[in-house]
This record gives sequence, C-alpha cells and structure tokens, in this order.
Amino acid sequence: MPSPGHRTTTADDALARVAAGDADAFPELYDAVAPVVHGTALAVLRDPHHAAEVTQEVMVEVWRTAGRFDAVRGSARTWAATLAHRRAVDRVRAVQAQRSRDQKVLDGDVARPYDVVAETVEGTMEAERVRRCLDGLTATQREAVELAYYDGRTYREVAEHLGAALPTVKSRIRDGLGRLRDCLGVTA
Repeated sequence: MPSPGHRTTTADDALARVAAGDADAFPELYDAVAPVVHGTALAVLRDPHHAAEVTQEVMVEVWRTAGRFDAVRGSARTWAATLAHRRAVDRVRAVQAQRSRDQKVLDGDVARPYDVVAETVEGTMEAERVRRCLDGLTATQREAVELAYYDGRTYREVAEHLGAALPTVKSRIRDGLGRLRDCLGVTA
C-alpha cells in the first residue's frame, strides 16, 4: 500500500508486475528507471564507462530483488536511484582503495641491493606456490583468472573469449582471486 499522497506511476506498476514474476514488464520498468539509475551513477562517478557498468549492475539487482521493493517507503524510481547511489559510492570507494594500494606499492618500491641467487630461489618458490594455488581453483575460475592476469585481457575480452556474460566472468575472477588470496595467505 503506497503512502498517503503517493501516486502510483508506470514504473511502480511495472516493478510490481516484475516482482510478481511478469518478465514482460521488465522492459517497461527498464525504460522508466534506467535513465535515473544512469544519471545517479554518472553524477557520483563522473565516468561514463563506470556509470554504464553500475547501471547494468543495478538493473540486474532491480530485476533480482524486485520483491523487496516497498511502495510505502517511496517510488520505484526513488528505490532504483538509491540502489544506484549506493552502488556508485561503493565503486568510488573501491577505486580509491585500489589507488591507495597502488600508491603504497609505489612508495615502497625503492632500489635496494639484493642477492641474485636468493631472489631467484625466492621467485621460483613463490611461482610454485602460485601454481599450486591455481590448481586449487575450479576450471572456469582458473581460465578466467589466467586470461585476465597472464594474458592481460580486460573483463570484457575475457567474457567474449569465453562466451560468457560479463557479470559471470567478473564473479569467476573475483571468486578465483579470493581463493588464491586465501591459499597464498595474503591479507588485504
């Protein structure tokens, strides 16, 4: 039941139908809320490519979680914009954290004398640990991680090569890297 003074919109109706399992209502819902989602993401991120990715992620989330929408708390457009804002802020935080980690590595990367033999042995041992940990991944995770990190492909290129959806590839790589981190004993 919508709140007093709240009028039901096309987006609200479409979202209610999607929540009820009407897949044919999603295009109507998409047309009604995607511009707001994209605009919100773009306002936070200021990068059209990141905003487009966030828009896609949010619209998938809207599809999957339509049943959680509560018309008493606001409109479908407001709900979708809130999801977009949260996701965009998460993206900003993730990018900033990556920059901070990269800067920390750069700051600590100073020339120091080293023992060639010790460095070679250590590198060989580390490579063996990584190989062992890679063998512990599922075949799909391993292939996605290897394409991304050893072949230097982007997520999109990996998805195209594997013939898989971009979110699926991102999940495989994220899960694979998590398992590698755990196997190698790396703390974030």
